[in-house]
Amino acid sequence: MPDIIHLLPDSVANQIAAGEVIQRPASVLKELVENAIDAEADSIQIILKDAGRTLIRVIDDGKGMSETDARMAFERHATSKIMQASDLFSLHTMGFRGEALPSIASVAQVELRTRRREDELGTLIKLAGSDVELQEPVSCAFGSAFDVKNLFFNVPARRRFLKSDATEMKNLLTEFYRIALVNPKVAFSLVSDEEELYELSQGSTKVRIDELFGRSKKNFVQQLLPINTDTQLVRIRGYVGKPESAHKSASQYFFVNGRYMRHPYFHKAVMNAYGNMLTPDVNPHYFIYLEVDPQNIDVNIHPTKTEIKFADEQAIWPILCATVKESLGKFNVGPAIDFDQENVIDIPVLNTNEYEKVKAPSTSFNPHYNPFPASDYQRKSFDWERLYAGLEKKSDASFSDSTHDVLPLEDNETKQDTPLFNEDLMGSGTLMQLHGKYILTSVKSGLMMIDQQRAHARILYERFLQQMKDSRGLSQKLLFPEILELTPDDLRLFEEMMDDLRLVGFDIDRFDRCAYSINGVPADMDGGDPIMVLNDILGLVRDGHSDIQQTRLERIAFALSKTAMLRSAKELSEMEMRDLLDKLFACKNHAYSPEGKPVIALLTMEELEKYF
Repeated sequence: MPDIIHLLPDSVANQIAAGEVIQRPASVLKELVENAIDAEADSIQIILKDAGRTLIRVIDDGKGMSETDARMAFERHATSKIMQASDLFSLHTMGFRGEALPSIASVAQVELRTRRREDELGTLIKLAGSDVELQEPVSCAFGSAFDVKNLFFNVPARRRFLKSDATEMKNLLTEFYRIALVNPKVAFSLVSDEEELYELSQGSTKVRIDELFGRSKKNFVQQLLPINTDTQLVRIRGYVGKPESAHKSASQYFFVNGRYMRHPYFHKAVMNAYGNMLTPDVNPHYFIYLEVDPQNIDVNIHPTKTEIKFADEQAIWPILCATVKESLGKFNVGPAIDFDQENVIDIPVLNTNEYEKVKAPSTSFNPHYNPFPASDYQRKSFDWERLYAGLEKKSDASFSDSTHDVLPLEDNETKQDTPLFNEDLMGSGTLMQLHGKYILTSVKSGLMMIDQQRAHARILYERFLQQMKDSRGLSQKLLFPEILELTPDDLRLFEEMMDDLRLVGFDIDRFDRCAYSINGVPADMDGGDPIMVLNDILGLVRDGHSDIQQTRLERIAFALSKTAMLRSAKELSEMEMRDLLDKLFACKNHAYSPEGKPVIALLTMEELEKYF
């Protein structure tokens, strides 16, 4: 019987590795930019086409590679970062596996131009599907320039599973933010489809945060508080947001030794520091940088290197919590002292000896003074009573015999359209509000309780959805247009949503390259800042779970209902409660909110009797 175990070809092994390392265009960008940073580049230029499907170009001014190194870089497990296994516990570079470049070359067409500073000529190498097609000397600038073209050209199934351009661009920008935030000393340029999205200069961490997030959030940096703690175990620095700047889709970043990481345990420490200063539906902004001994962390857990294990994470937790709490405490202890005395009015000090001499001001007037000259004008008298003569003598019977007959109350009720939430269902018809959150009413089977906030969200959701489907959303003009500034990742998403937003009543015009003018809002949107509402809609649509199969109209209707629904603890009159319930029971699905949470709870008589 022949042997059945055999060694896989390198091309197949590389494609298997690519399944873990290269999941989408953002994975390619991450690996190439991290290599450029490890090469000590001072400036990195990124050029994208079709959200990375057609082209991802990364140009750096780093060390560059020799002819031999350029060829070896595409071999599996070939790396300049480590020499032996023990080096994994003293890493100071972003990459170390030696799998990124061969994985990329196995699923794309790659061109590399590279030259070291001391060399006169560089090297050009072309690969496609792990096969080297060309290698020759070439004249080029020092550093390296990678062109990754037609990603997954030889794996059609993987290419079909890529999301829309807007989604892939969002993931590309997410990776770009993570790398740019932790490398403020490196200048970055990002161009997508011949449009420059970012031009980041070398500077401090705070300047880099402002360049990335200050465009769409006014006074964003002013809402950040610095944190800085240095212990033998860990050094913590960075910025945390003030409680009033918290947002549903907050910017939250953890870094350790210059590497982005996800760490729910440390996130809980930050949230614990805020305590009760935040409402449950918002999150604080934070940009936290940790520096620890490389021997106390393990980054070799997952190919993406975003999951990191700490040897002393239980000891770091209280340090991180105390650091954030200290910064928030300094802010909340008292107002900042303003030492700027220029143009300030000099208020004299009150002399207590003269206080007795100060008298309260008084006024005097002549009650008989008439500013109008005397005249002979007299007002004419009108016999108004003559118009109502005889009305008080009309009897009820004679009034009912007139042309405007009024039916008895019982007959009138039967003639009206019976509402879905009628007196028979409500029993006595009495409505009561509990804590401004719940509407209580008696029904034949017991006690019905309605969550008024979820009920209003369901009403608005179906109303907005029907308006968009019927193209009949009403718009209410703003007195002064509002300017909505967007980040590049939100810009693409907003442009896709714009036609649907107009259907529901938004009046939107282009104002600038990354800005839109909001001239009108939906008539059903009761108050609220339109810029904040649209940012909330973007956040809800952007952060929606990909496993929920919803149309874009449903997502926008859901987002609008979330932003325009009743606020909690809203006191309603009985007429408002009755109108809310009538509209709720006219909905197609009145039992659940748009989020799938119950709106109505029924306490039966049998359950009530058990309490007595």
